[in-house]
Amino acid sequence: MKPVVELKNVTKVIKGKKIIDSLSFDIYEGEVFGFLGPNGAGKTTTIRMIVGLMNITEGDILICGNNVKSSFEKALGNVGAIVENPELYKFLTGYQNLMQYARMIKGITKEKIDEVVELVQLKERIHDKVRTYSLGMRQRLGLAQCLLHDPKVLILDEPTNGLDPAGIREIRDHLRFLTRERGMAVIVSSHLLSEMEMMCDRIAIIQSGKLVEVQNIREFVQDSKQKYYIELEFQQETDFSFLTEFPFVKKESGIEVEMEKEKVPDLIRLIVQNGLNLYEVRAVSKTLEERFLEVTKKGGEHSA
Repeated sequence: MKPVVELKNVTKVIKGKKIIDSLSFDIYEGEVFGFLGPNGAGKTTTIRMIVGLMNITEGDILICGNNVKSSFEKALGNVGAIVENPELYKFLTGYQNLMQYARMIKGITKEKIDEVVELVQLKERIHDKVRTYSLGMRQRLGLAQCLLHDPKVLILDEPTNGLDPAGIREIRDHLRFLTRERGMAVIVSSHLLSEMEMMCDRIAIIQSGKLVEVQNIREFVQDSKQKYYIELEFQQETDFSFLTEFPFVKKESGIEVEMEKEKVPDLIRLIVQNGLNLYEVRAVSKTLEERFLEVTKKGGEHSA
């Protein structure tokens, strides 16, 4: 697949300080791409350069093949974005807000407005004043604004900020629908790593303006280079002194063993041979948060 967003050695220097240092990665249609990094890593600066709110010092950003520097209008015509919070007129209704926005772009019909209202599930409240909307409803109205011109790329900076669990799930479901049914590329930046783990297909991690990693999120969390851990649950208190080959830690109802995945059958065979009643065996997966902290800590040590 051809990428819809391409960053090629993108660098940003402000007052002599290199804020972004030679970032290069591609984003493809039909995926939710997570953009992660500690505070001050350069996430929002990068997003601002992608949407043309900040000049690029060096390198190129291409959107659907159009260079942001030399073909700004063509490039940005393919983008819908909410950087932090959607800006809305609270004294107007949701529908009036969309009408106001539609006036800025040629060719948006009443039918198109009705379509996006239906898509973000605001049909019942679209003629109410925005000041009466919950935060989740305002986020959905902002999403509707972004979708009016059928962008190929949707960029959301902290889209779930301040939302309750139900609102977060709504936004996640909407983004999944847009990538699956509309083939859009969605770029999301957020500090809610548990939510990003459920939402994203791939992630990029930056630290101190440098790219640390770009990887499929499942592969990143599992990380084949890391040790494999399993938990085993037993019926009763047991003497595990026979497990001399496998380092383990005792848990409340069993043990956690660090081992190579290929040796799991050997371990289970050994336990059965020793006459133990084994109730459950389960792999212990690291969370995105744990892996993120591992990687950024290593990056910090390296850059220091």
